Amino acid sequence: MELELRHLKTIRAIADAGSLTRAATALGLAQPALSAQLRRIERALGGALFERGRHGVRTTALGELVLERTRIVLPAVSELQREAARFARSRGEEGERLRLGGTHGPLLGALVDRLADAAPGTTVTTCASWSERELAEMLTVGRLDFALAGTCGSTPPPESPHLVWEEIAVDPVFVMLADGHPLARGREVGLAALADEEWACVPGDGCFADCFTAACARAGFAPRRMYETDTASCVHLVQVGRAVGLCRATFPPTPGLAIRPLAGTPLTWRHLLGWHPAGQRPDTAATVLAQAREAHADAAARSDSYARRLARQRPAPEAVSRPAHATAPGTGSISRGQGVG
Repeated sequence: MELELRHLKTIRAIADAGSLTRAATALGLAQPALSAQLRRIERALGGALFERGRHGVRTTALGELVLERTRIVLPAVSELQREAARFARSRGEEGERLRLGGTHGPLLGALVDRLADAAPGTTVTTCASWSERELAEMLTVGRLDFALAGTCGSTPPPESPHLVWEEIAVDPVFVMLADGHPLARGREVGLAALADEEWACVPGDGCFADCFTAACARAGFAPRRMYETDTASCVHLVQVGRAVGLCRATFPPTPGLAIRPLAGTPLTWRHLLGWHPAGQRPDTAATVLAQAREAHADAAARSDSYARRLARQRPAPEAVSRPAHATAPGTGSISRGQGVG
């Protein structure tokens, strides 16, 4: 067997975890499969890398040698990937290709649609992920040009000292109810009125679950069961009355669902666009950001419940000091050092 980078990553994962069981969990493998892979790696390297014991594993002398080289090789390869991706982008014609990433929600598709008109000569590809941290890593290593992500309230964007994050918009979090739910008849729903409900939402790796739990505590209850599932299953559970769902205010109208604001806006969601400044021209970033903001405005206009809420909040014409569609306060550059204001 020829040694590959993935084998070095496996060795490092076992050493970091201190046991095959924990390493298998971290790598998403069954322990027997990891044990078999380790045996093949050890045969290729000519000896045992770890001593197994009741309390986990400990590196052998050969294992220490391999780990020492691994700590040099893996960062060097990652840096090579980043530099190669940036070099390739700088050599190509600007606007020929854009690789977009995003979490679930309507903005990614809407941005692709708007860029098709705004930059007709550009080839746009997409990548979806549940994980904001994964998207940030893909930006850092040059596998994506731009990423649509989000944070709960004023939480900072995904950890990365090299990325720029710009705010697209800040939305309230709404609740999804079955059409026949008693609370669906109201204009908005108090969070405390949902204390006896079970919940459904899509997964993520940010702090939203903590923010939601804290909001429920302020409302005087602890949430019951939470189903974390894909969007289609979440919608189904709400439609059949098994749960109520949390959603962004831009969630599109869906048969069988009543989308309602939460009274007092106990939860908000900040939409962000991220990129690596070394790999993008300022005019390209400005174009994509402007189209992302327009995509959000389009999504908000298509959401009946959000459009009605915005109409109720809109000031009288004589009180307006700026256009109704002006960017929300706080919009601007976000660096990791400053945090999200």
